[in-house]
Amino acid sequence: MESTETAIGIKKDNRKAVVKMLKQLLSDEFIMYTKYRNAHWNVEGLDFHSKHVFFEEEYGKLEKTIDEVAERIRMLGFYAPGSMQQFLELSGLKENGPGTNDSASFMEVLLEDHNTMIQFIRESIGENAEAHNDEGTADFITAIMQMHEQMAWMLRSSLKTFS
Repeated sequence: MESTETAIGIKKDNRKAVVKMLKQLLSDEFIMYTKYRNAHWNVEGLDFHSKHVFFEEEYGKLEKTIDEVAERIRMLGFYAPGSMQQFLELSGLKENGPGTNDSASFMEVLLEDHNTMIQFIRESIGENAEAHNDEGTADFITAIMQMHEQMAWMLRSSLKTFS
């Protein structure tokens, strides 16, 4: 079953288009969450403890967001993907990791993914509000974009790569 009935003032075709974007966002969030878990488990080096704690704090933010995105899909009358195969197929992120287990290598991969997600969300905000008459989702993903901007800033600051 693809969808359920809902009468929230948004045509089904518009809801379907919004949900397509949300399914990619959910998949991206889950892939990112997995990468943060990997970094948390496997980071090594003199900064091990501080980065171990840092990665744990960050994946905690993503865990909450994953649940909220899946629930937004349900609010719009569709079913959320829930398998690794679906997440990998729907994600716009690469399934990759660093070549070494130092914190900087993990952070470079994560920063690249945050930048990709920020650009995807930014492009989706106007489309959701204007083309699909879903200001609620536009507002919802704006907050998610801001979270990713903050997370990317933390990584950039740690890597000292300000332009």
